[in-house]
Amino acid sequence: MTEQAAKAAGPGASRGGGAVAVTGLGVVTPAGGDERAFWAGLCAGRSVARRREELAGMPVDFACAVDGLDVDAAVGGRSVWRMARFAKLALIAARQAVADAGLDPAAWEGGRVGVVLGVGVGGVSVLADGALKLREHGPGSVSPLLVPMMIPNAAAGEVAIALKAQGPSLAPVTACASGATAIALGRDLLAGGQCDVVVAGGAESVLTPLVVTAFARMGALSTRTDDPGGASRPFAADRDGFVLGEGAAMVVLEREDGARARGRRARALLVGAGSSTDAYHPTAPEPNGRGAQAAVEAALRDAGWSPYDVQHVNAHGTSTPLNDAMEATLIERVYAHRPPVTAPKGVVGHTLGAAGAIEAVATVLTLEHGVIPPVANLDAPAAEFGLDCVTKEPRRQRTETAVSHSFGFGGHNVALAFRRA
Repeated sequence: MTEQAAKAAGPGASRGGGAVAVTGLGVVTPAGGDERAFWAGLCAGRSVARRREELAGMPVDFACAVDGLDVDAAVGGRSVWRMARFAKLALIAARQAVADAGLDPAAWEGGRVGVVLGVGVGGVSVLADGALKLREHGPGSVSPLLVPMMIPNAAAGEVAIALKAQGPSLAPVTACASGATAIALGRDLLAGGQCDVVVAGGAESVLTPLVVTAFARMGALSTRTDDPGGASRPFAADRDGFVLGEGAAMVVLEREDGARARGRRARALLVGAGSSTDAYHPTAPEPNGRGAQAAVEAALRDAGWSPYDVQHVNAHGTSTPLNDAMEATLIERVYAHRPPVTAPKGVVGHTLGAAGAIEAVATVLTLEHGVIPPVANLDAPAAEFGLDCVTKEPRRQRTETAVSHSFGFGGHNVALAFRRA
């Protein structure tokens, strides 16, 4: 499709793998253990960061945790004892998404069902506990399940087992972009004809003293220990780092015609995806945002959109000085018409490998409800940022198109383009 033809075809046209229907959503976050609670939390625009007993005495003693949900009870069954927390969260979200899509794993053709589940770190708490036991009590104290519980692909494997999904099972690790990478790869599996259904998303749970201290030592975390609820403040002039969170989100993806054939209406359409790498620094983003811009422009080309077709941006918005400055520069340069921006990490914190999937779910809900949630702890973006950030209250706005940004350590960049169904 030429640029002229794409523009004439309008924002529904795609020149990549074609539109893919998002038919199911599942989400477990610090703002709530299901879609309804998560959406209410985002629209309330209040951070859920709290001091954590397990982090007492650490340089940063607060985080955003999934509280108010009995995770083991929600997983159920005998398999719960062999799973690390990140895999449990993934399984809960996957079951929600499959049920929301109206699918029955007992009836589907498992060989045509894929699972793509991005994780940034994996079962590091299991590894840390095992190392401590080895040092204090010797080799006999180390669990024979340590390896299958700690490896990052454990969540994808457990979800595939539970859902009897025998198609491709992938576990991309692109740091904080992992969840978005998984959704993009799920679309590729459908476009390539390998699957009829893909359950895709991300999961993470690393709220341990070791990991929190490591992030604090590298200067990535907010140090507002006197005000945990005000610490995550994307695009604010006085932002000083992110707040660590945990969670999982999964979406069910199907080809649009397949969903229609079984009488299922899409909740949104995934019409474009783009990826790139900064090739610049292990942790810092390329300051001018050219690497991230390449991913956004690739997603727009894939969707057949011009930047002016984008009516909303769900920003990566970590609340770190470098990332927010880079992303603000990118948004100003690419989207000259200043579409409204939100950043869910102000509410739920930075969930690392789950973040891209959680924010994809937020983007779908924004399109569905015609409401853009506010950025928590933000009265107005920093003066040097020419952004139209939604602040204080949700903004009612019928939105047909949106792009979700995800960026990760190592320079991984992913953008997902969604259209209202």
